[in-house]
Amino acid sequence: MENSQHRTPRKELKARCQKLQQHLQKQAIDGVLILQNTDLFYFAGTIQQAALYIPAAGEPLLMVRKDLDRARFESALDHVIGFSSPRQIPEILKQHGFSAPARLGMELDVVPANLYFTYARLFEKSKITDISMQIRMIRAVKSAYEIEKIRDAAAFSDQVAASVPRFLHEGVPEVELAGQIEAEARRLGHQGIVRMRMWGAELFYGHVMAGPAAAVPSYLASPTGGAGMNPAVAQGASMRRVRRHEPVLVDLVFATDGYNSDHARIFAIGNLPDDLSAAHNTMCGIQEAVKKAASPGVAAGDLYDLALDMAAEHGLADYFMGAGGQRIQFVGHGIGLELDEFPFLAKGQKMPLEAGMIIALEPKVIFPDKGVVGIENTHVVTENGLEQLGAFREDIIRV
Repeated sequence: MENSQHRTPRKELKARCQKLQQHLQKQAIDGVLILQNTDLFYFAGTIQQAALYIPAAGEPLLMVRKDLDRARFESALDHVIGFSSPRQIPEILKQHGFSAPARLGMELDVVPANLYFTYARLFEKSKITDISMQIRMIRAVKSAYEIEKIRDAAAFSDQVAASVPRFLHEGVPEVELAGQIEAEARRLGHQGIVRMRMWGAELFYGHVMAGPAAAVPSYLASPTGGAGMNPAVAQGASMRRVRRHEPVLVDLVFATDGYNSDHARIFAIGNLPDDLSAAHNTMCGIQEAVKKAASPGVAAGDLYDLALDMAAEHGLADYFMGAGGQRIQFVGHGIGLELDEFPFLAKGQKMPLEAGMIIALEPKVIFPDKGVVGIENTHVVTENGLEQLGAFREDIIRV
């Protein structure tokens, strides 16, 4: 089997499992059963159909339904076995020396209700407790290994942005432009899947939209929505053709080795109206101010307040991160294996930043009937503020 160089190192997986075990011991939880794909990848290095049992003490046990051989190749865990039905799990745990857990942790933020009821019957003597917050907090602070993966993704984001002028021309449909840019991302090694944790949230690479179509709101928890191709998708690129003198938003996620970089730039065929150009410059200024203020210990919500105050000073509060009642009350979000990780730079959020967190910072202005301007980059929290991982130019790129 190929691509062994992409496997998560054993010491990395071991460190992650040990961090979770520390939480289990503090909360008197006997073990946790990991079922969701992203969490499986984080703790086991594989997303093969499996259940991962991490005890409060001892070695994790990965039980695989499909495909066992591939899971053994992909995962660096020491104990990887096969099973054919969840009904076997309690007995398998017993055979491997684990007592029946009095308290069993599960990812109750993402586990479907029917699956929960299945495991509740299998572990009828156990109290099932939600472990999702602890998992998400562990994942929020990245290791040096993870930061390098995201740094690689950000470099690819820059390359994708640099390719846009090759494809952008007057009259090109948004969806055709998006397809050409996405093909370039795929050529560079984009994995093709962008994962999100929020229920009902979906994304295909990101948003490539122009002019008024980019300002169309949608259901997505994002400042931008887009007209999309039809009501079944209801976001992103449409068949509308790009015109001169309007902002073209290229807001794409580059995903490689599981890890994401979120990256947005504004392009235009010719010049943009002065009000749009000025608003874009203001958003770049907000990015710089937040980067300086975002040091360890600062509450995530304070950074949103800072950004909103600056937008208001420039008369843009009604259009910052959405228009009117459609405004989204955040200016950035954590990112890693999923696009929507902790922390959220959102109104009222008290979570303090920690060194090693990765944040996608995205101050944008949405003008109905005109379009979207603004910026987005992926950053790592350091003792001196945010270190920006992308380096592509941030002014309006005129073609």
